[in-house]
This record gives sequence, C-alpha cells and structure tokens, in this order.
Amino acid sequence: MGSYMRHIAILTLVLGATACIPPGHDAYAPPPVQPQLPTDPAALGTAPAQAPVSTWQAAPVTPRARSVESGTYIVRPGDTLRGIANRTGAGSQIIASANGLVAPYVIHPGQQLKIIGGRYHTVASGETGIAIARAYGASWSDIVALNTLEEPYILRVGQKLLLPATAPSDPANLSIEQRAAAFNLDIDDIVTGSQPALADGAAAKEPSDWRKAITPNTTIATPASFSGRFQWPVDGTVLSTFGSKGGGKVNDGLNIAVPKGTPIRASADGVVAYSGDEIGVFGGLILISHGTGWVTAYGHADKLNVTRGQKVKAGDIIGLAGESGYVQEPQLHFEIRKDRKPVDPTIHLPKRG
Repeated sequence: MGSYMRHIAILTLVLGATACIPPGHDAYAPPPVQPQLPTDPAALGTAPAQAPVSTWQAAPVTPRARSVESGTYIVRPGDTLRGIANRTGAGSQIIASANGLVAPYVIHPGQQLKIIGGRYHTVASGETGIAIARAYGASWSDIVALNTLEEPYILRVGQKLLLPATAPSDPANLSIEQRAAAFNLDIDDIVTGSQPALADGAAAKEPSDWRKAITPNTTIATPASFSGRFQWPVDGTVLSTFGSKGGGKVNDGLNIAVPKGTPIRASADGVVAYSGDEIGVFGGLILISHGTGWVTAYGHADKLNVTRGQKVKAGDIIGLAGESGYVQEPQLHFEIRKDRKPVDPTIHLPKRG
C-alpha cells in the first residue's frame, strides 16, 4: 500500500519522483493559471502543529495478546459464534472465515469448526488499529489483511484481532528505535485504522458542523454514498502525473505547483478523516472521506484549516499549500483513492483547457 512514493528509500523516491522532476518534463504540464481565491488570513486555518491529538495517541495500547492453539471445536447446543470465540480465545471473524461461514453465521450442534491458532489482541474501548499495530511492532496493513477487515474499518470493543506471525512475541522488549522501525504509517493505514473502537451495538457519531472540534476518542460515521464528481483543489502547473516514473518509482496522485499560501479547496463533499503532519513524506496532510470507498488526499500543506470529523463541501478552503514534507518547492500532492487503491485523478477531474 503506497504513499505516493512507494517504500524503497522514502526520501530518495520522493525527491526522485516529485522535486527532481522539473516543470515541463512530464507528459502533462498545462500553462499555470493564477488562482482567483480569497486570501483573508482570518479564514485560512491554523498551523499543523496545532492539530488535535491523533486518535492513535489518545488511547495508548498495552500489549496483552493471548496465545491460542490451533485445533477443532465441536459445537455444543446453545453455542454462538461469539461465545465460541470467547471460549477459545480466537476471533469470531477468523473462525467464520476459516470455516466458510457467512452472516448470519448459523452453526449446528456437533458441527466441527477449525480454530486458527496464533496470538490474538482483544480490542479495548477507544483503541485504534494503528495504535494496536504500533504496540506490537506490527504492520497495520498486515493485520487488516489477516483479519479480512472491510469498510468502514471500525473496530468493536471485545473484538479479537489475529496478529501477524512476524510481530515480536514480546513487544515489551522492543526499544523505541525498534518500534519506530517496525511501524510505518501511510495514507491507507490512516484510512483503515484511525477510528477508535466502538462498544458492541453502539453507533458512530455524525460528523460535526464546520469548524467544530471533535475529540480524538470519538468514532465518526463516514458518508453513506458519493456521486463520484470531483473538482480541482488548486489551479497550477502539474509537476508530476499519476503512475510509474521508472526505476520502481510510482506517483499515487498529482503534484501541482502553486505559490506558497494558495488556498486548498475540498475536491468534493465529505468528512475530514485526518488532518495533521505525522507522515513525514507529505508534511501537512488532509484526508477527506466521501463515502462508498472514495477518499481524497491533500499533501505538503503549510497550514491546516480543518480537523477530523468535520463536514466539508466541495470548494471549502481546507488549508494552505506549501512545501512541507519531502519537496523542494511549493506544491500540492493530490490523490483520489477508491476502495483503498489510488486512481488517476485526471480521469475523475474536469478537463482543463
């Protein structure tokens, strides 16, 4: 799962695929268009350093995984899938997947169920997938795949997550440096693992109105649907287009040259899924969820004008462009993702003259 420069040597890749690609050297570089947007400082946001505490920092996770032996469970009268999970220590979704069970997960007395062994973490209130992965020195993307998690990626209190076999057996012995080396945060991790866990049966809260702050431990409902119509977030020259740049370098979006301080506008209606600067490659980064698997990303922002959980409309100013992160000139890195996969933004944006 890539940020816009896939993992080889992240700084080398980014500088090679963006900052070291001069204007006019890509296949598509329209003439610059001067933005005609309001620049009233009072309406243009706050520094990334003032963004609220991230959800994965709000509820620290203590490693407490339980080891479960592989085996077979014989269903008893009155058993439920959840009860079997509690009795064996394995995750109910893992049991269902291993035995070909689908909702509503009907089981029968005498039925033999395969139990997948391994180490399982039981999710506590407010914990996020990213925080769980960090606590065990594991890759969150591996946990997502191993547990076949799907949109909207909201964990439930009491849910048991199977940990990758490659995760350290005793993460408490990891040094700070080892934990940092084992944990890589990218856009897909935030999209799939930044929501705090909900109590079983509880509903996620509706997004807030514009400019109202959301506490980090609040689980936010994502939009139910999206029309699929986007607009350009800024006007400027495209420095680097979507796709392969050769030598294993890939751009997951567009890099658009604009003057520092240019207002960044939401490409479509949605809910802010993230606003911060914790992915060094992107600097100031905003993610907006639009529903049904659509997400847009806005990187290298100098200032952030929104916080997680706020509703935005297409055209709302969400931040100011800059040169934060691994770039050498002011620009916006813009991505459109569908079902976690980056897609070419030019296919979904209005044609430019």
